[in-house]
Amino acid sequence: MAIDPTPLPESAPSWFTPKRLLVFFCAINMLNYIDRGAISTNGVNGSPRTCTESNVCSDGSGIQGDFDLSNFKDGILASAFMVGLLIASPIFASLAKSINPFRLIGVGLSVWTLAVVGCGFSVDFWSITICRMLVGVGEASYIGLAAPLIVENAPVSQRTVWLGIFHMSIPIGVALGDIYGGLVGTGLGWRYAFFGEAILMLPFAILGFVMKPLQMKGMSNAKIIPWFLNEEFSKKDSSYVSYTSNQLSRFWQDMKALLSEKVYVVNVLGYIVYNFVFGVYSYWGPKVGYNIYQVDNVDLLFGGIVTVGGIVGTIGGSVILDRINSTIPNAFKGPVNLVCLHSVKPSLRPLSMAISTVSIHIFGDVPSPPLFGILQDKVDNWRTSILILTSILFLAAGIWFIGIFLHSVDRYEEDSEHLGTRIEQPDMTPLLESDVANGDITSALL
Repeated sequence: MAIDPTPLPESAPSWFTPKRLLVFFCAINMLNYIDRGAISTNGVNGSPRTCTESNVCSDGSGIQGDFDLSNFKDGILASAFMVGLLIASPIFASLAKSINPFRLIGVGLSVWTLAVVGCGFSVDFWSITICRMLVGVGEASYIGLAAPLIVENAPVSQRTVWLGIFHMSIPIGVALGDIYGGLVGTGLGWRYAFFGEAILMLPFAILGFVMKPLQMKGMSNAKIIPWFLNEEFSKKDSSYVSYTSNQLSRFWQDMKALLSEKVYVVNVLGYIVYNFVFGVYSYWGPKVGYNIYQVDNVDLLFGGIVTVGGIVGTIGGSVILDRINSTIPNAFKGPVNLVCLHSVKPSLRPLSMAISTVSIHIFGDVPSPPLFGILQDKVDNWRTSILILTSILFLAAGIWFIGIFLHSVDRYEEDSEHLGTRIEQPDMTPLLESDVANGDITSALL
């Protein structure tokens, strides 16, 4: 197909500035991880039913008590979201090449909102597990798009800091989830914690459908999408099978290119091991703390520790990297997501973030909570189990240390590939580019 060389009009959305873009992504990411933190708390997750030798049994509390879950089944609830994330992430990343990314985010967050409502109405282990699977669709809709859009619209000298602020919403979200789940779950009941999350996320789902579009670097402006999304498709090519085949072919080509980047692969391997450990911390942390130290307000205490650690570690590492020069070898010493963005060409960035996220979950924090549950069932000593787990962090450090010495090429400024025909979408430009072109950089940052 011919490429229309006509440049896009240089007009920015009237309300959506770079800082508001950052706030939007931080907010939805934080809510996603508030949910992740809340389901792990003693107030929401609860405690299992127990029986003494004289057959005197307690009812337990929370989800684990109401549904009579073993530690293994309880650990599955922490991992179930991965099903939706695994299936939906590559789909959203591929569609972002031809569909307004904010519409995709709106769809994903709508599914997320309905899924957490379903968690509140669940009646047994399988019903809540299915709803937890659908929660992963929400994360899949934005995780591959957020980082590229944030970095492209951030001031050049502050790209790492802005990306750090976005990823800081993960530990803060988990920490707030610990506090939120402890308070709401204990005070009103675990079901109301999910209902509250749905109310908070709903405005962002609606915002995804009404936002003006932005264009990501390296993405085609074409809307070569199925007939039910584009009326022109049926006029030019009536074969839906042909479209699907082309999309799959492009996906596999992108995957081959992605996996050929050794720097990217090593970075993700280290991230997997790291996430394996912290997946257990985030889910079992409050329960481990309570059983070891017998502290009643462990949900609040654990949330406070995670908040402080997340802010100091994430922002501190980002500021240092901006000061010492944001090279790939330097990034291996801390902000791993920067490596994912800079080690691949622009057109692969959404896919690189999506595959990174899928990988760290499916091989990291998805299997680790139930495996830790099995370990604890065998060892029957919380302190010993958590020490065994923590020792695995040495492996993650070793893998990233190797990455420092790999030959690397920073591909951030590489020319993008534009596939297909162009369709008029006057507002689809990076925010800072539009405002700089109009001589209004100050307003873009406010």
